Amino acid sequence: MIVEPATADDLETVTELWVRLARDQCSHGSYVRPDPNRTAMRETLAAYQATDGLLVARVDDDVVGFASFSVERGALELEATRGSLSNLYVEPDYRGRGIGSTLLEAVEEAFAARDVEVLLLEVMAENEDARRFYRRHGYDPLRVTMERSLEGRSENDTHSKEDR
Repeated sequence: MIVEPATADDLETVTELWVRLARDQCSHGSYVRPDPNRTAMRETLAAYQATDGLLVARVDDDVVGFASFSVERGALELEATRGSLSNLYVEPDYRGRGIGSTLLEAVEEAFAARDVEVLLLEVMAENEDARRFYRRHGYDPLRVTMERSLEGRSENDTHSKEDR
């Protein structure tokens, strides 16, 4: 198994892997629609590839996993330089072989070379396998995102005025 920067020739394969990742995330509560976002995601992945933020894992010359990442740039002054891991995916038939760990380590090394001090990532709350994977690698929860459906909401809601 080899982890290396993705090439432009890898983009179609990585896009297909992203679609598989997005389909899987739907089972954990994600709202991202895999197939309708294929073209937009291919463009996003091409941007990651152009800025050295797209890695692939190869087994026998086949791409079996990928990671996309970037250094956070924004208008706010921060206490630490932050990197963001946007996606990490390994094909199900190749899981349990250390490929995800190797991809994550390669991302961490790439960030260290760019003087990134903190790596942030998001994981679906219901995806216990992913949460366990990141905990094993020393990642701790930082924020909690909360959600409430607004369908069927009425003026006669059960919350008091004090709660609003």
